[in-house]
Amino acid sequence: MSRARRLHGKVALITGAASGIGEETARLFAANGASVVIADINDELGRNVAASIGIDQASFHHCDVRDEEQVEKTVSYTVEKHGRLDILFSNAGIVGSLTSILKLDMFNFDNIMATNVRGVVATIKHGGQAMVERNIRGSIICTTSVSATVGGVASMAYTSSKHAVLGVVRSSCMELGTYGIRVNCVSPYGVATPLAFRTLNLEENKLEEVLSSKTSLKGVVLKASHIAEAALFLASDESVYISGQNLIVDGGFTAVRSII
Repeated sequence: MSRARRLHGKVALITGAASGIGEETARLFAANGASVVIADINDELGRNVAASIGIDQASFHHCDVRDEEQVEKTVSYTVEKHGRLDILFSNAGIVGSLTSILKLDMFNFDNIMATNVRGVVATIKHGGQAMVERNIRGSIICTTSVSATVGGVASMAYTSSKHAVLGVVRSSCMELGTYGIRVNCVSPYGVATPLAFRTLNLEENKLEEVLSSKTSLKGVVLKASHIAEAALFLASDESVYISGQNLIVDGGFTAVRSII
């Protein structure tokens, strides 16, 4: 099979796929032969992404990952429509405010944890069940962050949530590995996505300039498409014996930071 069709015949569910990393991944998965279900809370953007990919390969389903019932219904929709689920990319997440722990709003903290951690757990739970019930040796991928391995890059709340996701991935890989299901995560350095623009209140070019200045790898600006390529590798059979891993895509940021 050519590398251009690395996911031929597979079905993928991607949360947070209406924009940013999720959107790029949905397009890349579809270009590689997968049927894709785009899940997001933004109905208009999500439907537009699905329509632009094409109704033969993509569809949209509303899903707020904080609500387990919505997650369950989204997984059920995927299986009912396509008969199976091979790939789950649990990508939905929020950054929240950059508030110090000394001024932390506990409601905002709970919302970050509900989205970034509880949402991931719910998607792995129901996505994993769908794979196990159909004896599918699937691939589950979660979006974490460099904040899953180092502190001081983002807020305490966001950093805590991403550390937790890494723990969920490592624990889940053991449990689901019994069924031949792989569980991994991708940890991006800062990517100039719409979410990042809103959080940091910076224009795209300025944000890319700031982010690039912090890494040891010069001449390359990290894009959402680079994270999508990493997710494609973990979703494909090329990574058939890789599980429980945290694929860090950061231009050497955490390696250099760890020795400073």
